[in-house]
Amino acid sequence: MTKPEHTPFPSPERAIYGFALYLGSFICIALYIGWAFIPDGYLHSAGLTYYPQKYWAVAIPAYIIMIVLLGYLAYFAIVFISTENLDSLNTITDKYALCKSEENIVENSIPNIYDISVSEVTRKYYLNGESIN
Repeated sequence: MTKPEHTPFPSPERAIYGFALYLGSFICIALYIGWAFIPDGYLHSAGLTYYPQKYWAVAIPAYIIMIVLLGYLAYFAIVFISTENLDSLNTITDKYALCKSEENIVENSIPNIYDISVSEVTRKYYLNGESIN
């Protein structure tokens, strides 16, 4: 048995699952909106007495929004805490920096990726390529 060739198109099974998920989510949202806006008297007359309180129709989305906002706030706080000060040498280079090497360079090839040193950037932008002596 051969393996099917990979294509950028979804497989038929995946398309069926996606369509079922689309229909299921549409039905769930319709039920949620119906439960939130239909008065209790109509729901009781239809025999639906086992649903949660209407408070949760507002509380759950509010909790979700607050959790997302607090997640963003925590993310930004972690970024600010882990960022080095501007006068720290760690903002210029670190132990993972890859310096430019002249060895094993093949003519007319794409150069390897490397970090540009601060002195080279300064020379290019402010000294028009001249060397400092």
